[in-house]
Amino acid sequence: MNLWLRLLWLAIVGGSRIGVPPLGPCRTPFRVSLFDLDVFRHMNNGRYFTIMDLARVDLMRRSGMMAKLNAAAFFPVVTAESMFFRRSLNWRDRFEIESEVVGWDEKSIVMSQRFFVGSEEVAGGLVRARFLRRGGGSVPTAEVVALAGADIMHPPAPDWLDAWVTLFNAGIPGSRRD
Repeated sequence: MNLWLRLLWLAIVGGSRIGVPPLGPCRTPFRVSLFDLDVFRHMNNGRYFTIMDLARVDLMRRSGMMAKLNAAAFFPVVTAESMFFRRSLNWRDRFEIESEVVGWDEKSIVMSQRFFVGSEEVAGGLVRARFLRRGGGSVPTAEVVALAGADIMHPPAPDWLDAWVTLFNAGIPGSRRD
């Protein structure tokens, strides 16, 4: 329930109404609530991923992509995530998440999402997502990019991005891949 309230807050009063480019960057403000804390009284590591979901929704909403995706009956699903932490977020800390597309291939889009307290980066993550059709089946990234507009240029991929994607494509050693 807490996350639905946060989503409503973002839609009505919390997030900026200023538009952003479809690839970002987009800064979304948050504050650590009591419901975000674990037994050690800092933000639970799983909550970071959940709040990153909300920041991605804010990027899609503010860039106009949410309406276009809904009209096309496309929706995103996360296929891989990884995080790093520099310091804890504690109760009532105000922070922002900066979301930005860093690259894509024919199947997936990769986003960087970084947590800031003021100008200090305290955590960050990478998210790989692909798009599905509500009626079933995958959506090639080219179709999603076309929705964003003809003037969208493929960002130059950072050197480390190919290694990260390859790692996640390989899967966990010993795991069963379908």
